[in-house]
Amino acid sequence: MRRTIPCGCARPPSLPSDLTKTEAPAPLERLREYTPARVALGRAGASLPTKALLEFTLDHARARDAVHAAFDAEGLLQGLAALGLEAERVSSLAPGRKDYLARPDLGRKLDADSQQRLAGRRDGAQAVAIIVGDGLSPTAVNAHALELVRKLLPRLAEDTIGVGLAVVATGARVALGDEIGDALGARMTVMLIGERPGLSAADSLGVYLTFAPAVGTTDEKRNCVSNIHRAGLSYDEAAAKIGWLVREGLARELTGLALKDESDRIGQAIAANST
Repeated sequence: MRRTIPCGCARPPSLPSDLTKTEAPAPLERLREYTPARVALGRAGASLPTKALLEFTLDHARARDAVHAAFDAEGLLQGLAALGLEAERVSSLAPGRKDYLARPDLGRKLDADSQQRLAGRRDGAQAVAIIVGDGLSPTAVNAHALELVRKLLPRLAEDTIGVGLAVVATGARVALGDEIGDALGARMTVMLIGERPGLSAADSLGVYLTFAPAVGTTDEKRNCVSNIHRAGLSYDEAAAKIGWLVREGLARELTGLALKDESDRIGQAIAANST
């Protein structure tokens, strides 16, 4: 008779791994409550779960669509007029969207017709020129620019800051605002422009402030308020920051690295003193 002697090194049988398991570890799962970043997505074998992959594909498609979306320049002109602003439409040297994306330099210069029209609108008395440009996300500008301007104008009025001609610019890069502001004789430009779309926000709006705009101004001389969209910085918060930066920038005659945004700290101090 054959005998089997048990060995202490033998392991009990185990079931195969559950390859469909997608639950993330608890600490990472909690992290997802605080960020839209792609963390704790789980896995299916060596790959992403189907749900995470489909969400990535959808967000990527939204970002591409935002870059190529039609810019509603006429709607913005009408909306600015309804807010009491006289507005002019201009264009950069980029003749189309394809050229704009391939040649960033073309988006930094006005075409000849726009130069001539702005030259006749120069008003050295205006403190601020508001510029609305399509940038890399026309979707963001179409969705958020008018409402942000609506929130900003009363704050500028409270500080008796005059707003001159508003400009709607097609094929615009940030530096196009320098030539526009210089042509108009504005002391400061406030340029609303669509930010590069990301996978967590395809409709993010940025605002760039430049004191004494002139062709050749470099980026360290600008202030930027960014991430303005429904899941990011609200219109009221953005308007408060921009209003503070405009007031202080005009008073100190500078923007950029030398002008730090202290609007939150000052607002907290005022609230603390009033309680």
